[in-house]
Amino acid sequence: MMNQPNMRAALKTAFLPSLLAAAMTLSACSDNSPVTDNDSVSAATTEESERMDKVDANDSDTTAESISAEDQLLTKLSDYRWILDTATDSNRQPITSLIPIKEQVTLLINSQNNHTLNYSVGCNTMGASFMLKEDKLKISESMSTKMSCGELDKAEMKLNQLMQGENQVSIAASANNAATPTLTQVTSDESTLVWRGRLTSQAKYNSKGETIFWEVAAESKLCQDNKTQMCLQVRPITYNDQGLKTSEGQYVEFAGSIDGYQHDGQHNEILRLQRFKTETDTVLVDNVDSDFAYVLDRVIESTVVDSTE
Repeated sequence: MMNQPNMRAALKTAFLPSLLAAAMTLSACSDNSPVTDNDSVSAATTEESERMDKVDANDSDTTAESISAEDQLLTKLSDYRWILDTATDSNRQPITSLIPIKEQVTLLINSQNNHTLNYSVGCNTMGASFMLKEDKLKISESMSTKMSCGELDKAEMKLNQLMQGENQVSIAASANNAATPTLTQVTSDESTLVWRGRLTSQAKYNSKGETIFWEVAAESKLCQDNKTQMCLQVRPITYNDQGLKTSEGQYVEFAGSIDGYQHDGQHNEILRLQRFKTETDTVLVDNVDSDFAYVLDRVIESTVVDSTE
């Protein structure tokens, strides 16, 4: 009979090959099926993640489009000074008070200054606040300088009437010039105004203007450095926080231009301007800085000058 130690040794020797075989079998199983399962799970997870990313991206794009459409329209409206091209009433007949002077009928929309707009037939500057929702431009009751415009009175009254209330607006690229877009405005009485755009200085110089105030004298004079050119006579005006005038500078010659401003030679006027830094010099004389461009924001005061004095 085999003793106890010898029996344990024999059993150990007998079972060792079986244990090794079982271990190898388990290892083979471990090396095959689980890896295949993990790869499938990993691939499925990646695919689902990519699908969800696409859904999120599509949702974001849709949201961005719905949010930005109105903002894009507002930006385009503000980037251009609009000059009247055609004007027809609800019966598609020309509006005779505006068509003969269409080149001097202008519209300027300022989205950065409390959503205000200015429009003019070349005499008084009328201003109002507005709201834009989708393609509906709702214009509030206007305020205006009070000059008598003579023959332009009728045109001015008509334009002011057309601009009030809710208007439908759309912008399209011009067929003749992509840089000159067309604004179509259908007014509350179903008249149609078509405007052509000219890029504003703010859009051109891609910067926010600095607000300044100038008084422009009614009388222009020959420029000192160029006797063939007439120069505006301008001086800076300073106001305090309460809107009270605190100082007036000396008149100097200005040989450049003020975008959106038409000088009639009959009024002393105080202008609120936006001044923009330019990359190229504007032709100015005296001590008016030639590194800036000027855009009319609003005529805030206008006084008739008596030519008999």
